[in-house]
Amino acid sequence: MKIIVTTSIILDKRREKKNGKFPVKLCLNFITTSKYYTTRIDLTEQEFQALFAKRLSKESNAIKDRLHSFESQAKEIIAALKPFSFVSFERRFSQKPTHKGSLASLYQHQINYLNSQERLGTASSYQSSINSLLSFTANLSLEMITPDFLNDYEHWMIETRKASKTTVGIYVRGLRAIINESINQGLIPKEYYPFGKRKYQIPTGRNIKKALPISDIGKFYHFETNSLFEGEGRAKDFWLFSYFGNGINIKDIALLKFKNIQGEYIIFERAKTERTRRTDPKLITIYITDEMRQIMIRRCNIKQSDDDYIFPILEKGVNAIRKRKLIQQFTKITNKWTKHIAKKLEIPFNITTYTARHSFSTVLKRSGASTEFISEALGHSDVKTTENYLDSFSNDMKKQFALNLSKF
Repeated sequence: MKIIVTTSIILDKRREKKNGKFPVKLCLNFITTSKYYTTRIDLTEQEFQALFAKRLSKESNAIKDRLHSFESQAKEIIAALKPFSFVSFERRFSQKPTHKGSLASLYQHQINYLNSQERLGTASSYQSSINSLLSFTANLSLEMITPDFLNDYEHWMIETRKASKTTVGIYVRGLRAIINESINQGLIPKEYYPFGKRKYQIPTGRNIKKALPISDIGKFYHFETNSLFEGEGRAKDFWLFSYFGNGINIKDIALLKFKNIQGEYIIFERAKTERTRRTDPKLITIYITDEMRQIMIRRCNIKQSDDDYIFPILEKGVNAIRKRKLIQQFTKITNKWTKHIAKKLEIPFNITTYTARHSFSTVLKRSGASTEFISEALGHSDVKTTENYLDSFSNDMKKQFALNLSKF
């Protein structure tokens, strides 16, 4: 049975405005759900009924044409959506820019959509991207984004702003997504697409060694924390929890709930891939080592229900903005104290929570684990991503391999 989406124009009489008029809205009905969208037209009951008369005044006829155009636009979007969802409809329907060529307008619609989906980190990245582009050239339009423009922008970012290629890549990938969506909406022809071979290729930053040698991990593990500095013990515990727990990052640690504990294992889905793999979720399974179990005993909340957080990093029931702020604060404090420990141990590395993730993958690789196994443990959807995580061999190891060549 084919499920049909129906549209209609209605007068929303739930709240009368001061001028005695009511908002005219577009109504969408899908299965058992109805949603309403503003047309920015207000009418009295009499004016609204007049739109259905056989003879219309010039003013009523103009209003009726505007409403018909509004509904037709909605029907075109609905017809193109296979399958239909209100989220997809609203994204396309709201992204019709007020000025066709305004890049800032397109960015703002995407940022608004991401915020509405509580994807605050991605929204922030898009905001940084458009801010940077407008700093380079004000009043940008879609038509101005050419391979030459992008090459000039990259040069300006690296030479003038002293930005890394990684930063340039992040900003330009946001722009590429905006341009792809603009082409899908028919705002610009495909011929304007500036990316690809013989056009502009987005730079990728060189992976910097971020993994600790196993000897330094041992020093960190055996470090006796000072009871006067609670931050030391807390940072050490969560760094090691990440290291022993498949390199789980701080955000995912914060989001772990008691329901994720299943016997000897923690099973969860990465927050990073939760939205991109909704039809084929990739679950990560972590064996709870004795070290992890002891950390959980020291640091976990008192269980009240399966839906409670394991660790007291987040507050139950907080909104997305507060949740993001708490995770950022916790990450910052943890990084501060891990650096403090590394300095005491005279470890010549900039240790952060992410170092634990890279150390986990590199130690596994050097122990003989396959890249495919490490990829699954980290929760990567692409083995190439895992390959970028794996640390290069140290100079000492290269020297040893070279000397081995003469051991006939």
